[in-house]
This record gives sequence, structure tokens and C-alpha cells, in this order.
Amino acid sequence: MDEIRVLVTDPLEKEGIVILEKAGFRVDQVGKQTPEQLCAIIGNYDVVVVRSATKIPADVIRTGRRLKIIGRAGVGLDNVDLKEATACGVIVMNSPDGNTISAAEHTVGMLLSLVRNIAGADASVKKGQWEKKKFMGTEVYGKVLGILGLGRIGRRVAACARGLGMKVLGYDPLISEEDARALDIGLISLDGILKQSDFITLHLPLTEETRHLLGEKQFAMMKDGVRVINVARGGVIDEAALVAAIKAKKVRGAALDVFEKEPPEGNPLLGLEEVILTPHLGASTMEAQVNVATELARQIVDALTRKVIRNAANLPALSEEAMGKLWGFLSLGEKLGIFLKQVVDGPLEEVRIEYGGEIVNYDLSLLRNAVLKGVLTGHERVNLVNAALVLKQQNIDLKEKRLENAGEFSNLVTVALKGKTTASIAGTLVLNGDERIVRIDGFSVEATPAGYLLLCHNDDKPGIMGHLGMVLGARKVNIASMTLGRKKKGGAAITILNLDETIDDETISTIREFPAIHSAKLVRL
Repeated sequence: MDEIRVLVTDPLEKEGIVILEKAGFRVDQVGKQTPEQLCAIIGNYDVVVVRSATKIPADVIRTGRRLKIIGRAGVGLDNVDLKEATACGVIVMNSPDGNTISAAEHTVGMLLSLVRNIAGADASVKKGQWEKKKFMGTEVYGKVLGILGLGRIGRRVAACARGLGMKVLGYDPLISEEDARALDIGLISLDGILKQSDFITLHLPLTEETRHLLGEKQFAMMKDGVRVINVARGGVIDEAALVAAIKAKKVRGAALDVFEKEPPEGNPLLGLEEVILTPHLGASTMEAQVNVATELARQIVDALTRKVIRNAANLPALSEEAMGKLWGFLSLGEKLGIFLKQVVDGPLEEVRIEYGGEIVNYDLSLLRNAVLKGVLTGHERVNLVNAALVLKQQNIDLKEKRLENAGEFSNLVTVALKGKTTASIAGTLVLNGDERIVRIDGFSVEATPAGYLLLCHNDDKPGIMGHLGMVLGARKVNIASMTLGRKKKGGAAITILNLDETIDDETISTIREFPAIHSAKLVRL
């Protein structure tokens, strides 16, 4: 393997750097870079690691011809063009677990500071004043906390809030009611949260769907005197609408750690006594900084050395158990796709994939993309990340089917292509995980998908084996294995040979001269 080079722009704790270097990777720490500066150097790197400061726009990703991974040491990915990364086949991963506790604790700290006027009281005492009446507080016990976003941080905040005696309501379109009940969270609609909550805290990524999730209309729906906390991402709250709601006494107070523009220079929020502001400190604990760095570093090493991918925003998350079941099928699926691509003539119109057996109980997105990667061999920068997208861009239809029963096999993957001609192939894993082709165009065979394979469609007539042996023997080409598939004696049949070396077009033409052989193609795997 060529040396893997990692570019680190924003600060990363040394514990993460050590993990990357121990894996044999070369790590260059260059500090924050502008997009223009990144474009000048990104072509030399396989991985780029950022935090929130460095932006990775589309032109940087397109310039990174050898780029395989963009790693975000933290949670939010709004500084990375995820759409372009996916189109270019670049894995985008974050480290969502590392700062969960820090962000949740900062949220609770902001909430308590808000209701007990801690920041204002501190400043007052330091000025020599003693204004107990001015800083009269409010208890949170028995109050309703509405949580927007029930990911890791939102769930942790819910647990802390219950410990304070609060009633917790949650909104998250991606969580089921069953999961919410298990977490002891009342799952309701966004409107329900707005109307019933005494406190509202946001724990959402910044996307097109969540941008200005709380705006003028939403503030109007809230209880009078509501308090709002945001330790998630700037932009999920319309700051102008928040300022107006505070001035109108609709919102009694707000605690913000993140802003639409950072630092928030000239922001009208800076002049409001009802607001507590911190400079994006949600993940700023010593423990969180080390955790996100080591978590991301281990993910990068695993992805590039073990092909185990975790916390990728543009690839499905599979457990170790699922990867153990599917790993061998990823290689097999790609080979099945490569095989058919060399057999079917003309522009492709349709790909059909059928999965059978135990594997249908798992997320098969990666397996599907492995097959499509093989089918699309020859297209630039096609991999497991972008194969389905590239197929769609090529206007090739995709049809998938799952069957619990794989017939005589424990598991079976069947792929069919339609172009000017059509063909199908099926494969499975046998003892010790060895790959086998077990069916071609409906004929039962047994061949190893490796090296050079000679595929012949022929009649079931005597002399074919002798003809093939004679032609290949004359050219000193050794046959590693040979299998014949037929449906009835004397009818249509198929012959497939594993060869130790390639053969030229002249040899293939000579093979086709035998009257009972209708076609012969060499497949290279």
C-alpha cells in the first residue's frame, strides 16, 4: 500500500495524531487553511481532518483527486459540502460520541444560569452591588423542557433534566415512539413542543430543513415567558426573530453558545440583558477534545486498514456483526458486477439485484453499492460511496428484490444486466468464506471469480472439451478448472474455464470456430 497522507488543518489533540502515526500514516499539521490554500495542497492527501473553522467546499473536494476521507473532529458537518463529497466518492465522517457529555452538560449549565441569573448576578457583585431582588430566579423542578432533536446529546440532556425533576417532551422525526417511551420522553409534534414547553433546547444539525427552524411564526406559537437554549448549531434559530420575540417579552430569556455568524460581531443579541452568550464552548472540555480526536483517528485507521466504516454521513452505519456477515459478499458482489459488465453488449439500461437468504436481515446498501461499483467499472472515481448516484446519473434503472429463501444455498446474490444483450450471474460464499459463481444465465455452474475466465455458450455436444483443451494447449495456456452447465441432455449449455493467464482475440476467434460453440468471451477479474 502506498503511504497514506493525512492533512490536519484545525487543532487536533496529540492523542489523535499518535493513533494516526502509529498506523503508519504520515500526518501534516498545517493550521487553518482558506479554500484557495487547500486547493493548492489537497491533491497530495488521502485524508483531511477539520474541526469547525476550516471550510471544505466543492472545489476543494473536486481538486482532491486522491482524497478518500474528510474527517470532522466533532459533530456538525455544515462546513463540508456533503453532496459534492458523495458525488466524488469521498467518505465524510464525524465523531459524534466524543463531545456528547460536554455538550449536554453545557446545555444544562446554560439552562440553570438562565433561570438563576448567574451571569448577571456575578457581574453585579463584581461591580460592588448587592441586588438580590433584581436577580430573583425560577425553579426548573416540575417545568416542561422541550427538546428538538433526540440524538445522543438530546437524549443525554433529557436524562439530566429528569434528574432535575423536569417533565421532558421531545420532537424528532427520525425517532420512533417506541424508542421515545424507552427513553421516558414524551414524543410530540414540533407545534406541540412550541405550545407546551417552558424551556426549549435545540440539538439538531444545520441543514436546509433545520435552517431557521425557530422563526417568527414559531416564536408566536410559544408560551409567554418561554426560555430558549441553543448549544447545537448557529442558524437553526432565526436570530432577528429571536431578538424581536425577546423585545416583545414573548421570550423571557435565551442562552446561546452558537451563532449564525461567529464571532457574532455587531449582533443585536449582544446588547440584550435577557441573553446569556458563550463562544461556542459546547465541546470545549479537556475530555471532549481528547475524545473527539481519538474517536475520529480510530475511525480513519479502521476505514483505511480494515475497511470498517463508522459514523459516516454518506454511508450506512453497520454493526460489527453486520459487517462480519456481509464483508465477504462486498467483494463477491463487486466481482459479479465486473463479470457481467464484460459480458453484456451495448449501453446499459437496467441493473437487477436479487438477495436471498440470511443476508436479507441486514442493511444491504453497501452490498448494493459494491455490485454497482463493479457494474460501473471504467467510470471515474466510482466507489462504495457514490455508485448508486453515478448509476442514476447514467440513467440506468435499478431494481432490487429480497428473498428469504435462497434455495439450496444459505445466501445468494444474483445480478442481471440489460443492454443490447442481457445476462445474469449468481454467487455465494462457501466453506471458509471462499467465493463461488454458482449460476450463469440460469445454468448451474461452479467457478471461482478470480483471474481469467473463459465463458462459452454452446450446445451440449461431444468434442467441446477436447476443442478447448487443444486450442489452449497449443498456446501453452493452462486450465485451472472447468465446469459445464446444462438444463437437459443435448440442449443449450454453458462452459466456463478458469485460466492461469490471459488469451488474445485470435485465440478466442479460434475457439468460436467449433460449430457447437455459439459465443466465447474472456472475462478478467
